[in-house]
Amino acid sequence: MARYFSILVVWGCVAALLAGSAGMLYFLVDIEAFARLAQNEIHMAIRWETVTPAQWYGLWALTTVNVAIGLAGLFYLRRAFLNFARGEFFDLSNSKDLRLFSVFLFVQAVAAPLYHSLASVLLSWNHAPGQKMLSISFGSSELQVILLAMILWVISDMLVKGVALQRENQQFV
Repeated sequence: MARYFSILVVWGCVAALLAGSAGMLYFLVDIEAFARLAQNEIHMAIRWETVTPAQWYGLWALTTVNVAIGLAGLFYLRRAFLNFARGEFFDLSNSKDLRLFSVFLFVQAVAAPLYHSLASVLLSWNHAPGQKMLSISFGSSELQVILLAMILWVISDMLVKGVALQRENQQFV
């Protein structure tokens, strides 16, 4: 059963990698669609009529960096689960890939509040003096992801050290 779940995770990662990359390229070409999506998703008191195309492209670039961090993590998760599907469980490569996934997950969770802060400054840049905003938010969801990333990081690091210990023990036999 673990093999089938591993294959499912691999295909989910591939789908997310393709959809994320294609979506960001699409939004680069159709910045108005990106603007409509951002207006629906960003819940801040932004005067949308003042946002210029340059600001939308700036937000797109900021969003692309944020999405790229997540996609990089999924790339390493896909590699690890592909090996799990092949029956290669306690392997140095898998452990390092899981560790890299946890690092990217951690970086993305820590970067999320920074992303929202920069987005609020960028989108309110054209507001009148005294109406510009800096929105800082850090919630329980970010904290949960950070804790999960730290747990995965520790577990994957123990697996890396376990593989090294196994190799050392094999030399004595």
